[in-house]
Amino acid sequence: MKDYIVRATAADGQIRAFAITSKNLVEKAALAHNTSPVMTAALGRLLSGAAMMGVMMKGEKDLLTVQIQCGGPAKGLTVTADAKGHVKGFPMVSDVDLPPNAQGKLDVGGALGLGILSVMKDLGLKEPYVGQTELKTGEIAEDLTYYFAVSEQTPSAVGLGVLVGKDGSVSQAGGFLIQLMPGVSDEVIEELEKKVTEIPSVTDMLSGGKTPEQILELLLGGFALAIVDTQDAFFTCDCSKERVSRAIATLSAADLDHIIGDGEAIEVKCQFCNQAYRFEIEELKNLRQTIGPQS
Repeated sequence: MKDYIVRATAADGQIRAFAITSKNLVEKAALAHNTSPVMTAALGRLLSGAAMMGVMMKGEKDLLTVQIQCGGPAKGLTVTADAKGHVKGFPMVSDVDLPPNAQGKLDVGGALGLGILSVMKDLGLKEPYVGQTELKTGEIAEDLTYYFAVSEQTPSAVGLGVLVGKDGSVSQAGGFLIQLMPGVSDEVIEELEKKVTEIPSVTDMLSGGKTPEQILELLLGGFALAIVDTQDAFFTCDCSKERVSRAIATLSAADLDHIIGDGEAIEVKCQFCNQAYRFEIEELKNLRQTIGPQS
């Protein structure tokens, strides 16, 4: 089944909701970065959450970046998403290996530890929006819930899950994001809080064959749920040799002279997708000429 995001409303517009199935894009990210199981889960959760946050934006060129800087062995994660369901990301450390947590699950919270969650939205304005909150659990879903409440003053419920098989493959991945709009009634709040605590985990629901639509039906079926639209979701990177060339051209003349002086071709990898680009000495010399004389 392809990855996709569902957008919905409920309770006469008092609730907006999103749900995603993201097994394929998480698998692609895991293969690109050769992540250990716990880092597959961590990166996969953040990719799934950011993908849903991305489709909240309206502009074709709008870009969302979610970054975690943390004190645990993972060191951090960075993910970007747009309004069209495209998402990409990378871990600072891809091979963290930890024993299961007290619940026998992958210890994502232990991998991340304490830290800061930052959300940057480039909406084509002079300055991007930047919001920051501290990590509450390192489990990512709870941290995004806290971010929405504190930084955007939007009461939310976020559920994320990645099920990794014994062979390291991704069995299931997805999540949901429920937000309460201004003026929501106390009755709706109370009933929704009860629903969120009663439903199975995201991975249990996906493993049981539930689609994103059916997950939202479980959560919001009693609130006159209305599916607004669906959006395909992909792990995709827009890197290219030309873009990498422009990055190399920003090096100082001295640094580039030193690289050329070694007399060997270099290989530069994209952080987001690990695609490698090779530059021969002649190509580097041509880039050097664009910098001008050394100061």
